[in-house]
Amino acid sequence: MYVTRYGSGPRVFFGLHGWSGTHDSFAPLAARMPDDVALYCADMPGYGRSAAPREWSLRAIAQEISAAISSIDAPSVTVIGNCSGAIFGLLAAEHAEERVGRFVLIDPFAFVPWYFNLFVARSWGRYAYNSTFANPVGRWVTNLSLRRRRAETSDLTRSFRSVNHETAYRYLELMSRIDGVSRFRDLRAPVDIVYGERTFAAVKRSVAMWQAVWPQARAFELKGAGHLPISEATDRLSEVAFAARKDFAHRVSILC
Repeated sequence: MYVTRYGSGPRVFFGLHGWSGTHDSFAPLAARMPDDVALYCADMPGYGRSAAPREWSLRAIAQEISAAISSIDAPSVTVIGNCSGAIFGLLAAEHAEERVGRFVLIDPFAFVPWYFNLFVARSWGRYAYNSTFANPVGRWVTNLSLRRRRAETSDLTRSFRSVNHETAYRYLELMSRIDGVSRFRDLRAPVDIVYGERTFAAVKRSVAMWQAVWPQARAFELKGAGHLPISEATDRLSEVAFAARKDFAHRVSILC
């Protein structure tokens, strides 16, 4: 896996991008991180500069991510997972739980909404995906139709212009195979869930589902942001993500 690092502080964070992103997805957040932070950002297997996984399975990808986290010389790592990257961070922690001290989940889905399941339907799902995400007109229409789920200047489909569509589709297929939140019930690490006020209804429903299985989870709604808090509410997100545990409650109280 390709991994780049921002900063060299003693507090270590590991970022996993969303469905159509790359390590560059975290650049806005990296620009606002404290001096005592080191932020490692990965291209997940098959994306960006990372080679495809040895096999297209949840386990294989989780193991690669786990190996990348474990290779960092730090006693504890905070995993920041954006959208679907949150799920793969949780899966990776099943293989390296002793290295992960905290999770920050950004706009995380707890299940695959019905409208995404349409794209993996056997008969015509791939055609629907290509028409929606691999086609410039389809992307324009989709972004326009999702204007209530984003800031006015945001483009929810921009990253699909350069994504490897075979990779993106494979990940969507894998996501549809995850049984649900119950498999993560035994997680004991602190969890902070950050989501946009204008995000998808499925994400807001997911937040409640995550909190139902994790009593330790805290949730923070970012006012005015949609599904892209990294770019739409960067300052407020950085306050939550990079807050030290000792002053966490004080710093985030100003956000809500």
